Amino acid sequence: MNSTKNPILAPQAPRKPFVVDSPHGHKREDHFYWLRERENPEVINYLEAENAFTTAQMAHLKDFQENLFQEIKSRIKEQDESVPYKLDDYWYYQRYEKGSEYAIHARKKQHMDDPEEILIDLNTRAVGHEFYECGGITLSDNHQIMAFAEDRIGRRLYTVRFKDLQTGQIIENEEIDLVEGGAFEWAHDNKTLFYVRKDPQTLRSYQVFRHTLGTPTADDVLVYEEKDESYYTGIYRSKSKAFIGISLSSTTTTEVHLIDTFSPDSNFLPRVCLPRERDHEYGVAHFEQYLYITTNWQAKNFRLMRCLIEEISHKERWEEIIPHRDDVLLEDLDLFKDFLVLTERKAGLLHIRIMPTASEEYYLDFGEPAYTAYLHYNPDFNTDALRYAYTSLTTPNSVIEFDMRNRTKVLLKQQEVLGKFNAEDYTSERLTATAPDGTAVPMSLVYHKKLNRTETQPVYLYGYGSYGHSIDPYFSSARLSLLDRGFIFVIAHIRGGEDMGRYWYDEGRLLQKKNTFSDFEACAQHLIQQGYTAAKQIYAVGGSAGGLLVGAVANMYPDTYGGIVAHVPFVDVVTTMLDDTIPLTTNEYDEWGNPANEEFYHYMLSYSPYDNIKAQNYPHILVTSGLHDSQVQYWEPTKWVARLRELKIDQNKLLLHTNMEAGHGGASGRFARLKEVALEYAFILDLAQRTDFSLS
Repeated sequence: MNSTKNPILAPQAPRKPFVVDSPHGHKREDHFYWLRERENPEVINYLEAENAFTTAQMAHLKDFQENLFQEIKSRIKEQDESVPYKLDDYWYYQRYEKGSEYAIHARKKQHMDDPEEILIDLNTRAVGHEFYECGGITLSDNHQIMAFAEDRIGRRLYTVRFKDLQTGQIIENEEIDLVEGGAFEWAHDNKTLFYVRKDPQTLRSYQVFRHTLGTPTADDVLVYEEKDESYYTGIYRSKSKAFIGISLSSTTTTEVHLIDTFSPDSNFLPRVCLPRERDHEYGVAHFEQYLYITTNWQAKNFRLMRCLIEEISHKERWEEIIPHRDDVLLEDLDLFKDFLVLTERKAGLLHIRIMPTASEEYYLDFGEPAYTAYLHYNPDFNTDALRYAYTSLTTPNSVIEFDMRNRTKVLLKQQEVLGKFNAEDYTSERLTATAPDGTAVPMSLVYHKKLNRTETQPVYLYGYGSYGHSIDPYFSSARLSLLDRGFIFVIAHIRGGEDMGRYWYDEGRLLQKKNTFSDFEACAQHLIQQGYTAAKQIYAVGGSAGGLLVGAVANMYPDTYGGIVAHVPFVDVVTTMLDDTIPLTTNEYDEWGNPANEEFYHYMLSYSPYDNIKAQNYPHILVTSGLHDSQVQYWEPTKWVARLRELKIDQNKLLLHTNMEAGHGGASGRFARLKEVALEYAFILDLAQRTDFSLS
């Protein structure tokens, strides 16, 4: 498969005997277990050898890959600016300069034609670092002090720093390490910051501290510590700014504590809203004297309740505002003085429901068969204007301001796609496949209108199917490079997500996890049966838990797919779930099952991609990984590739590319990320023999 005169041979990881400590009297040998030794030079050498092999195998595509990168990049408006939002006396926004990788955060006082004040230029902060990510910015209530979080490794362990916006200087010797990105909020006194700290080994967010500006961080006060290792800790500030919420969550259970941000005399002690109850999830919002609670208490798809602040601990006193519905999932809400706005999911699509206090409720009409619509940032209670975001497979990302009283809307900004893009050149559809158990599984797809539909065409089939995370139809300017070369792009809305409601999630986890894989295969087979494509013309793509998906289907249905792309794939399920010292494990027993339970252990073992590799033909496979990945440790995809090399009997390509400077999200920087997209697309287009094909 390599066109070079002196091909580099595929690396072969040495086998080293090791028996995994497994329960239930089961013996599991793992002779690639040693690849988890991150500091071992032999491991680094192996990863670099795999990278060199990938480069050699892709050498004939070097120019095409670079041209593809430039093509994708050329569609991006390099000098761009977000829609400004008003907060007290300031307009806040972020912008990009031509050629820059990172955003510049800025503001203007009173009017948008006033002088600009740069809050932080992330390009400057990133200088000298191979990886850089800003994990959140928050300003004190008087708009004079800015806290921001930085990760310079990719491990998602952030350092919070402070900037005095009156002097324009970073405050020296005042840094907070091991912080959860985005999980830090100011109290009203403009000097107290609450933040969430992570365990440096497991990366579990588990402590809430209170820092007083100008005091040593060693003196920070521990406000809350979560002892249960199956729970993660987060914080948020209510829209009213009256409360900071401490949100404690496992996969299926939550607990919220509230801190009164206006009462420093109380030492900002948290008060539990409602003690945790197994399988009860709830969230709390505040307006005037009421707390609004989204809850699945006696409501699988959630309902909306309300109570006086002092009665939050008494469920029997909650007043029902929106009842439970079997066919509608309540996902989100926003509160306004005269309106209640809800995001609901029905028949796999998002809907925005507006409920005025003085007139009839109504839904926004989006008019497309497959789309995504969600609430934007709306910090003001006292307004009739609702901002929401909208996108579809053919509509670029848009921000819209809607007058809820007069029912009129204004497009504030739509993503500008440079070049000859015309949305009318593409068509979107919604299809339904039938799973082996008779369940109807929806798909969203898009393709170029010039595509010859009388013949089968290559398909890029994407899926995720875990954690109740829904993959809604969205626009991608990079994706045009596939569509313009004759690909059909398809999202399989498989079980394990919440695309069709909470039931959809429950039917794709724990002892029903295999529904996720059979749903995906059912979608592929439906596309074949309906003449969209043919076997071996489908390229399955997934990342993280979606990498588990495509890894499983590669074992189970290898003859369906022409290629597999697995980004940072979670493929060594059993070994990971047996190891409570690494990130994610203890929080995820309700997702995959606790292997201490023999039934869960053997069920996970029956589908884990790493454990089910066999001597058979596999599709062409490209695997990507990050050495500093905090979510899926680099050794999972590395071991998976090593074992595939050992057992598979075909001559198809098997490539592993590890980003030695990044983590779970890949390269940082808006253009650096596109190089990884170009690698993936070049791999797939080459397999489909579409490198010289164009519909334009």
